[in-house]
Amino acid sequence: MTILDRKIDFAVVLSVTNANPNGDPLNGNRPRQNYDGHGEISDVAIKRKIRNRLLDMGESIFVQSNDRKVDEFNSLRERADANPELDKILKSKESSSDAFAKIACNEWLDVRSFGQVFAFKGSGSKGGGVSVGVRGPVSIQTATSIDPIDITSMQITKSVNSEPGKDRGSDTMGMKHRVDFGVYVFFGSINTQLAEKTGFSNEDAEKIKQSLVTLFENDASSARPDGSMEVNKVYWWKHNSKLGQYSSAKVHRSLEIKSRVEDPKKFEDYTITLKDLEGLKVEVLDGL
Repeated sequence: MTILDRKIDFAVVLSVTNANPNGDPLNGNRPRQNYDGHGEISDVAIKRKIRNRLLDMGESIFVQSNDRKVDEFNSLRERADANPELDKILKSKESSSDAFAKIACNEWLDVRSFGQVFAFKGSGSKGGGVSVGVRGPVSIQTATSIDPIDITSMQITKSVNSEPGKDRGSDTMGMKHRVDFGVYVFFGSINTQLAEKTGFSNEDAEKIKQSLVTLFENDASSARPDGSMEVNKVYWWKHNSKLGQYSSAKVHRSLEIKSRVEDPKKFEDYTITLKDLEGLKVEVLDGL
């Protein structure tokens, strides 16, 4: 595999229909909004979906959610201990942070992509342990809706008792929230200098691109039923040099999305304009 030698910028345009794309646990799990009323999806939630897609592709992933894990480990520490080389470092009194980071990057795609903080105590009689921070080359911004979103909330009841001894079950109330419709966009970049440090390759970049195209496949839940979340477009700019011909901010600003009607209800109600940047080609992919 060849280490990534050209800077990459990307953008993903997605639509939400009657779904909660990212609930805020500090606000009753209502869809996230900024102070201007625009919807948001956190970068952490987006990275979680990318990790899940990479798992579906058979890649080795360090940060696995409990409901999607593909191994028997119940913690990050157990997953790290299962690697003989990392286990040896953790049990050593004179542990090497650089060696630990290199092994972890070689082992797990998400570590060499997004980075990771490893803070583990030693497990051997000699003490040891490790505290390592890996900076990854792939950075992703928060997704933001083009227009302010409308949130519909409904009250729900529980129709069965959780515990014995109650006469009726439909007395437990709750709330469910959804975004009626919204078009969101998020941007990201892949830095070549950090790619050299983690070993992130051109092949890894292609896997990240494919995960963006399939971001919501195999991601259904009660809050996000199948078909309610859709990737519409993926824009992939590959520069001609390590530093790139243009800044990421300028590349990201070259994509403009505006609604063509007063009250947009579907993706076709939006106009996407892509400003040409001399010498920089863009690959445009449709979602599935």
